[in-house]
Amino acid sequence: MQSAFRALADPTRRDIVELLRGGPLTSGEIAQHFPSAWATISRHLGVLKESGLILAERHGQQIVYELNTTVLEDVVHHLMGWIKPGGTP
Repeated sequence: MQSAFRALADPTRRDIVELLRGGPLTSGEIAQHFPSAWATISRHLGVLKESGLILAERHGQQIVYELNTTVLEDVVHHLMGWIKPGGTP
């Protein structure tokens, strides 16, 4: 859980998560949405993948990324425990 919170602390990584809500994308498709260098986006994708927030699958020469909704649901559930009376984080 700690790594997911760390990953989401960065605004670019939150933007990538938001972008992937629309469905799976290749790293190139993701990079087109940001002014950062491709290597920077690649590092962000690595952090998100390491945290479990996104999944990566190789399709030939390309890697396709998608949200790992299970981990996102765990994060949301944890946060909801902070705001609901009697909730358990």
